[in-house]
Amino acid sequence: MSDGLPSSSLSCEDVVADMLDSLMLEPGQPTLELGAATGRNARLLAERAGPGLVTTVECDPQLAAAAAASLAATGGGVEVVTGDGAAGAPGRREFQRVMSTFAVEWIPWAWVEQTAPGGRIVTPWGRLGHVALTVAPDGESATGWVQGLATFMPARGTDQGLEWEQIRYSQPSAAEEPFARDAQQLHENASLLFALRVIAPDIRVRTAADGSVARVWLHDGEASWATIESSRHEGSALSRQSGPRRLVAELEAAWRGWEAVGAPELYDFGLTRTRDEQYIWALDAEAGPRWPLGETWPLQAA
Repeated sequence: MSDGLPSSSLSCEDVVADMLDSLMLEPGQPTLELGAATGRNARLLAERAGPGLVTTVECDPQLAAAAAASLAATGGGVEVVTGDGAAGAPGRREFQRVMSTFAVEWIPWAWVEQTAPGGRIVTPWGRLGHVALTVAPDGESATGWVQGLATFMPARGTDQGLEWEQIRYSQPSAAEEPFARDAQQLHENASLLFALRVIAPDIRVRTAADGSVARVWLHDGEASWATIESSRHEGSALSRQSGPRRLVAELEAAWRGWEAVGAPELYDFGLTRTRDEQYIWALDAEAGPRWPLGETWPLQAA
């Protein structure tokens, strides 16, 4: 815990295995981990890379000490550094593999600078999904594909905003309105959910389903909320919303935007980070539709 908030969590085994697989770590490759926690993941990295080749960074001094003790007791060979993972491990070797165990909105440029050309960076991005980036031969960019979906703790200091319940009960209720789309898709279609995260990044979407009924909760972390409920038996959906923004209309517009560029699937998306910008793209890093961080529509379309 830090300032009354959790500072670490354990990922499920499937997610750990998926991220390690995405890293494509080979024996002999210097590796940097960001977010040591218990040290377990660093031990797995060291077993693959070899002794003396793994550095792990942890911002919480108590966790760092515990991880160091655990790693020493299970074979050593891992350097544990107490510091800000967003800064990487400055002043050390150039790494061929970098892996973050916390989510970031922007890939820190320090990670790219500390990775050798051709090296690989695996990190959770945003509130949904993780990416694997390869550093360009000139070291001036890193790009790669989405690897899967999972929810990770954000980087420390990330403003999470208000929860849906906090916003809902501070705003008046609203009348029901028809919702013309199949709200079940918002619960079932991972590609659509990821696309909405990309195209409308400040709309938070939570879903649940009970038999033929799907429920969707939307909010912006500040002052606007909405709900959508649909029933397959009745063949209809209804929405409610309140606050200064019309979140349902924004969600529908983003949905149309995804369809307008061919409704790319989850694994059709990728991310590029340069020294000065970061953007999500689909289908092709150079010619496909592209969404810079903070924008809502593609700059270019295939």
